[in-house]
Amino acid sequence: MNFILIGIIVANILISYQGFNDYNFFRKFEFHVGSIRSGEQIRMLSSGFLHVDLMHLAFNMLTLWFFAPDVIANLGNFSFVLVYFGSLIFGSLLTMVFHKDDYNYRAVGASGAVTGVLYSAILLNPDREIGLYFLIWLPGYIFGILYLLYSIYGMKAKNDNIGHTAHFGGAIGGYVITLVKDPSLFYDHTFVVILLLIPILILFAMAKLGKI
Repeated sequence: MNFILIGIIVANILISYQGFNDYNFFRKFEFHVGSIRSGEQIRMLSSGFLHVDLMHLAFNMLTLWFFAPDVIANLGNFSFVLVYFGSLIFGSLLTMVFHKDDYNYRAVGASGAVTGVLYSAILLNPDREIGLYFLIWLPGYIFGILYLLYSIYGMKAKNDNIGHTAHFGGAIGGYVITLVKDPSLFYDHTFVVILLLIPILILFAMAKLGKI
């Protein structure tokens, strides 16, 4: 049992529970572009501990519980914390880049941070299989590529309430921080490192061309 992981999960549960029961608290600390641009940058961090409902909270915490141990075992506690919070911030920053002119854009959830941990785990153990709805099992790196491509589609389509931009930003955070902390992955998992970079390059190329 890792007490840092437990602490992060407990913090998410307690803060989310407060948000479930206090509308003003929820609104005060959610991700809101207009408020952030007015100087309330704390929302870029605090929003990562709020969730829409119990299902949203449970899904994120279960995913974190499953994949955080891989990161902790390979990189240690400090680097795990760096991946978690760094990915949360990466997700918020990318969301601000893509939604900076949408002053009414709102979002909550630990998904950016959790996705960063997931991608860190994929880099560290690319052959670990991940299940799609427990029906189709894929090597982690294949899942990672498909997930990022789906996130690009979601960012472009804008036909749901999922924070695809935060997910993608979190994935970038997990990818970059993990490679910085363990450069040997460039040599040990070169093929996977290159493959996971491709969707990231596609996103920024599409953004440069105004396609997203």
